[in-house]
Amino acid sequence: MSHIAFTYHLVFATYNRCPTIVQEHERELYNFIYRFLIKRDVFIRRIGGMPDHVHLLCDIPPKHAVADVMKLLKIESSKFMQKNDHFPDWNGWSEGYGGFTVDAASREVRKQYILNQRHHHRTRSFEEEFEILLKENQILS
Repeated sequence: MSHIAFTYHLVFATYNRCPTIVQEHERELYNFIYRFLIKRDVFIRRIGGMPDHVHLLCDIPPKHAVADVMKLLKIESSKFMQKNDHFPDWNGWSEGYGGFTVDAASREVRKQYILNQRHHHRTRSFEEEFEILLKENQILS
């Protein structure tokens, strides 16, 4: 029997970083994401974000490629947003995403980080936050 735990911190932004995720209705998007991923055997640990981006902390089973999950998620969630009157300015997701592995010992810290997005973004932009994530994960130097 195989025992595998792959936890990912996934980050993806709205097209041109426009603030098109209406805060009063963001839970509708998060519920859509949750339901979409649960149907694909993805375990959701936390969903959160800001009007211009989303953070996911989740376990993706090895039968799914992260890139395939993200591609489908962005396509289907964009369709959901286009049809939903609560997101009148929706214009899609930006190309690409950030994907970072999270070890078991760091999951709770990362959950709290996602939970506290509004606090983090009082002092830094999404671009600054994303650059920090890239550096922490040694993608940028």
